[in-house]
Amino acid sequence: MKPSREYYKKQKVQQRGCKALCCSCRLSVSSSEEAESSSSDQFPSVSSLAHAMVQERLDQMIRERQEARHKERRKQRDSEGTKFIVMVAMEKSSYDPREDFRASMVEMILANRIEETKDLRSLLNYYMSMNSKEYHEIILDVFYEVCSSLFSCCKCH
Repeated sequence: MKPSREYYKKQKVQQRGCKALCCSCRLSVSSSEEAESSSSDQFPSVSSLAHAMVQERLDQMIRERQEARHKERRKQRDSEGTKFIVMVAMEKSSYDPREDFRASMVEMILANRIEETKDLRSLLNYYMSMNSKEYHEIILDVFYEVCSSLFSCCKCH
């Protein structure tokens, strides 16, 4: 009995080999008739079989890890609840904008219990977008100082 066209395609894929840890190289189990009619050089070597087994296990580990991450993200998202922060911009003249920005930032962080880096970034982006470019350097300096003073004590312990 002559091997099928599909068998030759699989052999071609196996002969190309693996170029990385993840490849499309897969083995299939042949029927006993094919095994009897084929010569031994047509069958994949032991290293090819071992490679296929390792590949299958790696694929399984990757799938399990992705599923675990997905479940963890969903669980974290569900447990967090939605955080609403209302900010109101006010036009203000100031003799000391540095101190006004500092007081405002400290008030916003403490009042809204902002601790996450993404929330702190959002707050900084808010200040940058609501104020003219002439104040951006001051805002960045003050924001760094405020965050350093508020959050540095947590890192020490």
